[in-house]
Amino acid sequence: MAVKKGKAAARKVKDKWKAKEWYKLYAPRMFNQVELGETPSADPASLIGRNIEVTVHELTGDFSKMHIKMRFSVEDVNGFEAHTAFIGHELTSDYVRRLTRRKRTKTDHVVDVRTKDNFVVRIKPMSITEQRIQAAQETAVRNILTETLTTMAADMSISDLVKSIISGDLSRDLSNAVKVIIPIKRIEIRKSEVIKAGTPDENELSIQERIGQETAVAEPEEPESEDEASEEAPAEEAVSEESESEEIVEESAEETPAEEN
Repeated sequence: MAVKKGKAAARKVKDKWKAKEWYKLYAPRMFNQVELGETPSADPASLIGRNIEVTVHELTGDFSKMHIKMRFSVEDVNGFEAHTAFIGHELTSDYVRRLTRRKRTKTDHVVDVRTKDNFVVRIKPMSITEQRIQAAQETAVRNILTETLTTMAADMSISDLVKSIISGDLSRDLSNAVKVIIPIKRIEIRKSEVIKAGTPDENELSIQERIGQETAVAEPEEPESEDEASEEAPAEEAVSEESESEEIVEESAEETPAEEN
């Protein structure tokens, strides 16, 4: 028995890491398929369903959006490339805590909406009022949020919905709708989750491309620099001097025959 134990202990332990390969993770089309990072796996099939979490700052470079965490799940592996799909987002816990203050009412809500490309998304908005409100007012706020979110999402694709959440446009529209009931300090989409996947449009522009186009349209034309203005000014003065000299020549030509007579 002692000999058998000695032989078993002498056996080399197999290193599982040597059998693993590194796969690059890529974001879905709505985020321009940017690289998210790398993950190891011994079998490509085991990557399917693996979740990845990154901030919007890492995706778009916008430092002001680092409190928004995007969640993706691997749905396809091609060689050493793993492509993901959007499965939801969530705000960081410290950001949510900073929004909560005393003598205010924080109302949480859950709404299931369907987009025009047949994605079913569970959205969890959070509203914070300027002052404490009654339970009946909270119910009215929830009803307006449900109606507004359902109507707006029906006219959006999944890419449009995610972009409106990231940019804050959806929160702003919800806040304007709820102000009819009670003054609202802030509305945030605290969390979202894809319940049922639909069929996204492959020809649709990515969120980065849309933000870039909107920024280009919003930026006014740059005024001419002082150097360009100073270069154009002497040219205008030269033209005016030439016109004045031509007028003097014409006047002298008219006066010459009169002096001869």
